[in-house]
Amino acid sequence: MIEIIGWLASLVLFLTIVSQIREQWKTDSNEGVSKWLFAGQLTASIGFLIYSILSGSAVFAVTNGFLTLANLFGVYIYIRNSRADK
Repeated sequence: MIEIIGWLASLVLFLTIVSQIREQWKTDSNEGVSKWLFAGQLTASIGFLIYSILSGSAVFAVTNGFLTLANLFGVYIYIRNSRADK
């Protein structure tokens, strides 16, 4: 049961980030999004990924691996949109 709670929480967190990235992709806009959002998220995801691997937590390792990839894509979209605005 504990693992199920972890996986469900991970899914919600991942879907939240993906939803933000999807919105920026569709609108070609960064309006209302701090330039530090994905930088902070990416830094935290990498730190948590290292921690979760070292602590042996599969839930956190998988979650933070996916979050790291999603945040990298978010940084790409943010930069792409910023260049289009100029």
